[in-house]
Amino acid sequence: MKNNLRLFFASLGIAALVLAGCATSSLQESEGQTEAGNGTFSDAFDQRSSANSAAGLAEAFDNFTDELIEEMLERSPEWAIYQGRYEHAGKVTIPDESRRREEVEFADRVLTRLAGFDYDRLPVRQQTDHDLLSNRLEAMKFYTESLRAWEWQPSHYNVAGPLSLLLNTDFAPLEERLALIRQRLDRVPDYYQAARASLGTPSLEHTRLAIQQNQGTLGVLSDIRHSAEEAGLADDLADSVDQAQAAVEDWIDWLQGLQARLEESGEARSFRLGRALYEEKFKYDIQAGFEAAELYRRALDEKERLLAEMDGHATELWPQYFPGQSLPEDRLQRIGRMIDRLSDEHGTVDEFVDNVREQMPKLARFVSEKDLLDQDPDKPLVVRKTPEYMRGTGAIASVSAPGPFHPEAETYYNVTPLDSYGDELAASYLREYNDWMVQILNIHEAIPGHYTQLVHANKSPSLVKSLFGNGAMIEGWAVYSEHVMLEAGWGDHAPELLLMHGKWLLRVVHNTILDYAVHVLGMERDEALRLMREEAFQEESEATQKWIRVTLTQVQLTSYYAGYAAILDLRTELQNELGEDFDLKAFHNRFLSFGSAPVATIARLMTENPN
Repeated sequence: MKNNLRLFFASLGIAALVLAGCATSSLQESEGQTEAGNGTFSDAFDQRSSANSAAGLAEAFDNFTDELIEEMLERSPEWAIYQGRYEHAGKVTIPDESRRREEVEFADRVLTRLAGFDYDRLPVRQQTDHDLLSNRLEAMKFYTESLRAWEWQPSHYNVAGPLSLLLNTDFAPLEERLALIRQRLDRVPDYYQAARASLGTPSLEHTRLAIQQNQGTLGVLSDIRHSAEEAGLADDLADSVDQAQAAVEDWIDWLQGLQARLEESGEARSFRLGRALYEEKFKYDIQAGFEAAELYRRALDEKERLLAEMDGHATELWPQYFPGQSLPEDRLQRIGRMIDRLSDEHGTVDEFVDNVREQMPKLARFVSEKDLLDQDPDKPLVVRKTPEYMRGTGAIASVSAPGPFHPEAETYYNVTPLDSYGDELAASYLREYNDWMVQILNIHEAIPGHYTQLVHANKSPSLVKSLFGNGAMIEGWAVYSEHVMLEAGWGDHAPELLLMHGKWLLRVVHNTILDYAVHVLGMERDEALRLMREEAFQEESEATQKWIRVTLTQVQLTSYYAGYAAILDLRTELQNELGEDFDLKAFHNRFLSFGSAPVATIARLMTENPN
């Protein structure tokens, strides 16, 4: 789940965060954090000179997108690093007012160029690229001019991510990577000076997160210092690391003072978006073709269906786990008591990360044996403890994947060690991620979920569809992959696993319900926790962390259900159309071949030629 980090991605990512980042999404990574370009996007491929034929128009559009992507990579070195391009990796975006103004001007200029193409004459593959680019550029303007996260989210500012990737990605000899890192370190004081000047009145929630995550940044600087010592370059980097560390520490001190003033005055900005901003962000981030309010209503209906299904599993299991005891009359009590009993079956705090790691080859073998989709054993997956600068978002797990320009790089499955939470919270997490739920978590995050999907995305022939990933498709696929694995017999259709998967899907639909209710309808913390604990059967740890997450993100939590429902709808449509000719593996491979495009875009591409 974005951060990833993308995903929040980050649950758990987030990035997801995106997608983190995820993720966390690339849009949120780049907005306000990209290198100012020189406005060099030329008219060298002006469609008017070569578009007298359909082939000429298609060629002109391909040339346009190729040149546009190259300029965006040059303008956005941080984003380029995440995508696996390092030509400008030593440059640092200074997130000041001139940069934001230039970002809007760039978006307007490219949107004008896009509007010059005869959309109706483009092939459908290019029409869909046109749609994605238009959405991306309009969203850049929305994030800069309307959402204005740069003004009230101090957590927006952190230098750790690109530094960590340059240090840990083996794209060049360590000496060359350290040289790029030093260039970036030398701009860290300017970066945080611009951050201070950009902030207005922030939210307390994002201020606390910024403090925590920038404290993790100090750990990245320590890693850089250690690597420089091992390479015999400690003296070369010492001054650069020292001044960067001092700038980060000053930023943390300044934020702590700001936090104290906001707490005393009560003048912090609310973390809630409100209806108008929420609906507009939903439009750009989810790209579903309908409003968030409609998804909220559908989630409420789906919740009732899931509870009825879960009640059947709980009733079936009751005599085995509660022999001689009568079934409670209340449905929520029946389900809740059974889930509570099954949650007793879990590993230990010390085993948590290792247990996740050990399940990876088992999942890969099952996917192969059931012939569910193509895998690539040459693309490594590394299970690691979540780096400290990525913690604090409420995510227990996330995936950090390489971009399409460096697909051979390692993909990281980030798992937050439970001993970082303290005894009481760690025990609660063990119950939440019990022996049944941890299997679903691993399917979702790794195989055939996020990890597998992102391996396929990096092979897409459309760079537009790979680079500008849609969070709802990414999270939706991860949820859908759970459905596929259980449908294929993972866990031998054990009612315990099916009941726990129902609980997981309740979390998915409650993500949508909670996010909309909090940001649009004004739901308060106590009611949100009661909803998650009593009607979604979440442990205290999960419910508490989800509340933190909903205060730190907006809309991303809806991506799970929005994408999952859309993928299931598409599969059902094609199954009905093709009948016995429907091939599940072929559907999966073709669906994933279109990168991380919105499900509606993929549906359009697939239904025009369903075979």
